Amino acid sequence: MTSGAEGACLIGITAATETARWGAWDQPADLAPTGYALTVQRAGGVAVLLPTDPAVTDEPMPLLTRLDGLILTGGVDVDPASYGSEAAPGTTDIRPERDRFEIALAKAALESDLPLLGICRGFQLINVAAGGDLVQHLPDLLGHERHRTVPGRFDEHEVKLTEGSKIARLCGTDQLTVTSHHHQGLDRVGDGLEVTGIAIPDRIAEAVEVTGQHFAIGVQWHPEIEEHDSLIAGLVDAARARMDS
Repeated sequence: MTSGAEGACLIGITAATETARWGAWDQPADLAPTGYALTVQRAGGVAVLLPTDPAVTDEPMPLLTRLDGLILTGGVDVDPASYGSEAAPGTTDIRPERDRFEIALAKAALESDLPLLGICRGFQLINVAAGGDLVQHLPDLLGHERHRTVPGRFDEHEVKLTEGSKIARLCGTDQLTVTSHHHQGLDRVGDGLEVTGIAIPDRIAEAVEVTGQHFAIGVQWHPEIEEHDSLIAGLVDAARARMDS
């Protein structure tokens, strides 16, 4: 599984451990929505599922040296203990081991300039890995629940992107309609992160870029469900360029 030798562009996709049902079975499984892998494959990459692994948490670099890019996926709430806070009443169903695993991966990816894309929860974890923290329940701050109106269903809203930013260039526009589902968001922005996308009209952070990196972006929305995605495709392109160099 050596990317350079085989010529494959390997993109790691973090997995959630959840109870799943298939056939006659109902048991814990490591999984990610198929849209992540399909979008990587459409862009010419090879998707590699990454279950939570305590050994990798302790020493992530040997794994990352075998990957060409990394996607931190969506999922359940981030444990407030990961940024030094107590859990608020609206914060539930946390996975501390997954948090530690993905924060370790994010830090190592940034250290090695590995192309990195954080999606929804992954966007929040990039901020936590950089020393930032989160608003645990956005309705308490915003006074509405338009970023997560119905459990299990995505919502749409507008995002304004910073003109000339990397993400604006990738998306080919300074304003777009995104699909999201979340009730947490960024509060204090981590070191080295620049907010390059804000929600309209409530102006919460929706996109960040890590300064000094070739490709390190986080978005609060879900590009993996878009038929004509440009962000995951951009990650694969950056990963392939890094391979070739």
